[in-house]
Amino acid sequence: MTKFNIDWTDDKNTAKKEQLKDVGLLVMRLGTGFVMLFAHGSDKLVNFSLKAAQFPDPLGLGSSFSLVLVVFAEFFCSLAIIFGIFTRYAAIPLIINMMVAAFIVHNADPWARKELPILFLIIFLTLFFTGSGRYSMDWKLFKHKKFLI
Repeated sequence: MTKFNIDWTDDKNTAKKEQLKDVGLLVMRLGTGFVMLFAHGSDKLVNFSLKAAQFPDPLGLGSSFSLVLVVFAEFFCSLAIIFGIFTRYAAIPLIINMMVAAFIVHNADPWARKELPILFLIIFLTLFFTGSGRYSMDWKLFKHKKFLI
């Protein structure tokens, strides 16, 4: 059984601290990835033809193309985050997506409408900087390439 009462100042517990950090990254990846995938991405993918014509076009790229970019980020990049494969690269489209949602699409909205995309933005930025951790496909496939993990 794992003990969670660790003296964080004691250097003898380095392995246990790393293990707990990796478990935390796993929980964050799975939780955020599944929420983004099922609460946002899957609906846009399944109802693509219905949403394409009236989807917002905040960057002037066209409604359909904007929806393609959002589906790529919210569905496919979320899957990559969940599995921990190319996590840092998968986080980039999600970071951009959340920045556009929070600071362009909902720019004039009250704080409550911006809160969720900003929270997602913080999480995806964290994954970009930390990587996916030990419990990921990145670790299994690329542990010798530090930027991927």
